[in-house]
Amino acid sequence: MSKMNRGQRLGIALGAVALVVVLTLIWLQQQDEDGYEAPSGGPITLASTQGEFSLSDLEDNQVAVLAFGYTNCPDVCPLSLSVMRQTLAHLDEGERERVVPVMISVDPERDDIERLKEYMGFFGPDFVGATGSQEQLEDITERYGVFWRKVDTGDSAMGYTVDHSASLFIVDNEGDILKQVVYSPVPQALTSALEQVFSES
Repeated sequence: MSKMNRGQRLGIALGAVALVVVLTLIWLQQQDEDGYEAPSGGPITLASTQGEFSLSDLEDNQVAVLAFGYTNCPDVCPLSLSVMRQTLAHLDEGERERVVPVMISVDPERDDIERLKEYMGFFGPDFVGATGSQEQLEDITERYGVFWRKVDTGDSAMGYTVDHSASLFIVDNEGDILKQVVYSPVPQALTSALEQVFSES
């Protein structure tokens, strides 16, 4: 009798979880239809580890994969850059030449160009690290729908961390957002998005 009761309770719990998932999906769909405004994107020109970086300098058949983060990020940023590196390794040579991987630091106080050079060097010579003034970053992140804020860590040696959204953006040389890829620690989503972009161009 007690076993049956546990089984019944498990079934009810699983049913409740499934209901929450369904309701969440319905809510997200309604948000998408009723209130969500896709980010506008647009031009980006910033100081970078490879001189001035500007989307407008990309060739017509090239895209940039943009990540927003910072070098002291403990987990999401290194994983996102590793996903970019793994994705590039899966592409053929012609496709790799069409992709420029970029991280825009939203921690200009600590991430100067020298620090970015050191950090991006861990991921590959083609990786670009870029940053700018507070005003430049606020303008760009607003247009790309990126959330970020400094969080005081009190007595920690770091002093503060930066909370930030973790989507990747595939953009062309005009700053048009071709795909927004939700954060994932594995490369399949980014690889699939790039392949779709290439097939449509």
